[in-house]
Amino acid sequence: MRLSTSIAILTVLLSAAVLSAAELKVGDMAPDFKLQASDGKTYRLSDFKGKKAVVLAWFPKAFTSGCTLECKSLAKNGDRIRKYDVAYFMASVDSVEGEKGNKAFAASEHADFPLLGDPTKETAKAYGVLNPEWGMANRWTFYIDKEGRIAAIDKAVKPATSAEDMVARLVELKVAPAK
Repeated sequence: MRLSTSIAILTVLLSAAVLSAAELKVGDMAPDFKLQASDGKTYRLSDFKGKKAVVLAWFPKAFTSGCTLECKSLAKNGDRIRKYDVAYFMASVDSVEGEKGNKAFAASEHADFPLLGDPTKETAKAYGVLNPEWGMANRWTFYIDKEGRIAAIDKAVKPATSAEDMVARLVELKVAPAK
């Protein structure tokens, strides 16, 4: 009887914890992050505050079909995205290093933008993108304004047209042209 009572209490506590972790929404401050990237640098969201907008495109796993399509789209159309005053990244819970890491993935797809690695999954959890069943990030894109607020969240990313869709969203959000 004690074991079943303990399990019931634990279930209630876990349910409450999940419910209390509110999902991020437009207008919320974006969680800061400090993540290593495929270009050898470490990026923090706070480094861009007051300077430029940020697009953080979460993807499930390097070297998989949908993620490869998304990376190719962004690499092929980077010149269109860079017309706006924005820093943009793809991010996953993959490590940066290793033959299946984001550095190798970026090189294989000729990505001219940084891919961020979050192997601890802490940033993915903070953004609410971590899929507990798969242990990978959901394919969601966050548009963060210069002040660090979430301006838009795309939860229906189409990998093959992700760059075109990103440009359309930047236009919709009235992100300033690059200087």
